[in-house]
Amino acid sequence: MYTFMLFVFYLSTECIVQSQSEIYSLNYIYTALSKPVELPGIHEFTAMGLMNNRQIDYYDSVDKKKIPKQDWMREKLPADYWEKGTQSRKSKEQWFKVNVNILMERMRHNNTGVRILQWKHGCEVDKQPDGTLKFIKGTDQYSYDGDDFLAFDDVTMQWVAPVDQALPTKRKWDGVQILNQYTKGYLEKECVDWLSKFMEYGEKHFSSADSPPIINVFANKAKTAGNVHLTCMATGFYPKDVIIHFKKNGVQLTEDDGVLSTGARPNNDDTYQIRISVQIPEADKQTYECFVNHITLKEQIVVKWDGTCRDFSQSTVPIIAIIIIGGSVAIGIIILLFLWKKGKICAGNTGAPPPTGIQASLIGNGNGATNLILTTPPMTTDGASSTSSDSGQGSNERLEREAMLTNEAIGE
Repeated sequence: MYTFMLFVFYLSTECIVQSQSEIYSLNYIYTALSKPVELPGIHEFTAMGLMNNRQIDYYDSVDKKKIPKQDWMREKLPADYWEKGTQSRKSKEQWFKVNVNILMERMRHNNTGVRILQWKHGCEVDKQPDGTLKFIKGTDQYSYDGDDFLAFDDVTMQWVAPVDQALPTKRKWDGVQILNQYTKGYLEKECVDWLSKFMEYGEKHFSSADSPPIINVFANKAKTAGNVHLTCMATGFYPKDVIIHFKKNGVQLTEDDGVLSTGARPNNDDTYQIRISVQIPEADKQTYECFVNHITLKEQIVVKWDGTCRDFSQSTVPIIAIIIIGGSVAIGIIILLFLWKKGKICAGNTGAPPPTGIQASLIGNGNGATNLILTTPPMTTDGASSTSSDSGQGSNERLEREAMLTNEAIGE
């Protein structure tokens, strides 16, 4: 179990680059499974809101209630916001259930397999010196079993299909231009409006939540005889962006030198941690230093390796794993995807190798034609306007429009 948890450490090998701008983001992530799995904290359907990568609300298929995850959300937003948001999330749960079932039918999978459908949408802005918000980009994308399926280009107002097999879905959705116009409007205007409100509501929280990193440099024996893993760990910092690197005798080491990075990962207290490591000879007596810079620091921190090597016991592994995954449902989904990719969660026995990636998103109908899997996207985005945003209520008019399109969209 711990092995799979610790896999999270190596999902990314890129260092995070610190931005001097005040960047804010608001994103919503929905994850649906084709059937329940016996893993703690992993539900058949989950939805969550993230502001600056911090969870602000949550919904799952067990409790079926949209709840605040930040005190300022609970204090600032009225009861009917959460009631309307709950109804919107329930509608989306049904949309995902329908489409996961369609996926199973079209791909001729039996009920022993688990498939994963995800949707992420949101916006990112740059706060200007005068307090206004400059739109940077919007995101509206779907993935299937961890692979890209479709993504919306808000410049061209068209859906982008990463592979040819997704083109039928793209053509169907692009054929409903009013929905594409709505999507663009949500990403560039409505999402930004909600983000602006949340920034105002949580201003004190975000301005007082900045936390500097705590740095530790250590080494432990590598599997290769005579080598050690030299690691620099920065933890407890917020915001997420950080610069971290090793220097050997004053010269910066890079990926070409074998440096690996975990990327910034969440702790269970809304702060982040990151590790970089490099394998070196144990007898190497050169000077190794770790340099860390963060927006909370007046100057970068430099920590020199003392040349000693620790012999970590197995008992430390669970502790590290708990720190990494504490409070993070998103990482639970990553673990689930990892298990699925490794065959620990079976993909179903169809008598042939299961389709992979986006090719698994569409399947022929038996007569050589390719049917559309997904119905029209669930553009009710939980908001408080007539067209709604992922922050409160759903639009009945929009749901009815989806329902009218469903049979046509799936080729039935």
